[in-house]
Amino acid sequence: MDRNETMQKVRAFTLKELLKNPDYVLKNDEPLFSSGLIDSFAMAQVGVFIETEFNLYIPDPELTVENMDTVEQITDKILTGLAER
Repeated sequence: MDRNETMQKVRAFTLKELLKNPDYVLKNDEPLFSSGLIDSFAMAQVGVFIETEFNLYIPDPELTVENMDTVEQITDKILTGLAER
């Protein structure tokens, strides 16, 4: 799976499931959690999405705002995890 395809899946999930607004114009580097756009409790949903969609477990200590605040950061975390398998 390439970076673009992964990023598109992350973006679609974020818009539909987290923001509940598929028409929102979301930038790849736009802060999701630190800006208050999404509640930090949604981080668990991100973890479940990654595990379900990519068959990749992200340990809880790595599911942080610092590591996963943007679509780009989430995508990078997924690709890094997949590459390490």
